[in-house]
Amino acid sequence: MNLQEYVLNKAKKAKDTSRKFSSSSETDKIRILNYISEELMANKNYIISENQKDVESAKNTGMSSSLLDRLLLNQERITKMAEGVQKVAQLQSSVGNISQMWKRPNGLMIGKMVVPLGVIAIIYESRPNVTVDAAALCIKSGNCVVLRGGSEAIHSNNALVKIIHQAIERAGFSKDIVQFIEITDRKAVDELMKLYEYIDVLIPRGGPSLIKNTVENSMIPVIQTGAGNCHVYVDRQADLEKALKIVENAKISRPSVCNAAEKLLVHKDIAEEFLPKIYTLFEKKVELRGCEKTLKIIPQMKAAQEEDWSTEYLDYIMAVKIVDSTEEAINHINKYSTKHSEAIITENYTIAQKFLNEIDSAAVYVNASTRFTDGEEFGFGAEMGISTQKLHVRGPIGINELTTTKYIILGNGQVR
Repeated sequence: MNLQEYVLNKAKKAKDTSRKFSSSSETDKIRILNYISEELMANKNYIISENQKDVESAKNTGMSSSLLDRLLLNQERITKMAEGVQKVAQLQSSVGNISQMWKRPNGLMIGKMVVPLGVIAIIYESRPNVTVDAAALCIKSGNCVVLRGGSEAIHSNNALVKIIHQAIERAGFSKDIVQFIEITDRKAVDELMKLYEYIDVLIPRGGPSLIKNTVENSMIPVIQTGAGNCHVYVDRQADLEKALKIVENAKISRPSVCNAAEKLLVHKDIAEEFLPKIYTLFEKKVELRGCEKTLKIIPQMKAAQEEDWSTEYLDYIMAVKIVDSTEEAINHINKYSTKHSEAIITENYTIAQKFLNEIDSAAVYVNASTRFTDGEEFGFGAEMGISTQKLHVRGPIGINELTTTKYIILGNGQVR
């Protein structure tokens, strides 16, 4: 079987299985997910041993420490994965709900029913936890899934899919619900993107080049999960102690993730007081790169270049800019943002409302860290990614975002 036939076969199996699985009961789906959680806990040592193969290989290729952190699985992270699957199992699913029902003058009863999308493909990099999250969310929402992880996590993903398949078959279902493309050749992705007859939606989750390639070349409808060039703006009427805590958390709690802050904007009226505090807080932790005005206050800071304003670092680096007004901050963010997550720190209600209304991003915060843009933090249990587009979903992609609707019409012999 050549590469093209291999990928096509995976997609066909998922499509064939989806017709039956889409009508599975909630009880069955919960049972599958509970078994996945149990199998993850029972196979921790196996998962870690396979993950270590990926980690060692990545170290040998010079992968950065922040990206290695994404790749690493340990006892604690596997436990969190298993707990996350249980949380997804207990979520209230809208599949099968009839959200509206009305009667027409001719006696027809017309309703709108929530149904699964069908077959979802996800292409992702580095993070093996996505394998489990994606499988769990698709199972809970009645979808089949085709997984294609990055080559850097191939051993980890193979191990996790093997465990997921064991759990599915233990529950009495076909393992074809979850398909995994083991071929690491990028041509497999090219073939996958052509299969619009079998796959209903494609979700790319990774770096800018992966997302750009998918959006430009996929024949399948795409839900775009953009990079996270996230901003925190400290307003002239901010509580500076609160601002320090938020900026610290947004930047260094986990810099390798897409909801970490990459840019800090500071109002000119508080810059001379606030920036030295930030510099002291981040000294020897974060490389700060400042605009010309910032360098006049902190001359030892590295100068920011034009490309810094649009760069997602995913590392201990942050660019800093002084702005003259909230209007300038909003304009700067809307120009350079990837439309992921932005935050304002202010005690002024009117300014906060202006920021909420005018920032064009999926998640906009007032006096809170951007790190909360996450499926679990939003109460979704997990997420397929963070959508930065406007159709058909925006923000964390949970189980309800993996559904669509169809009309059901009940008649008694009506003709037109």
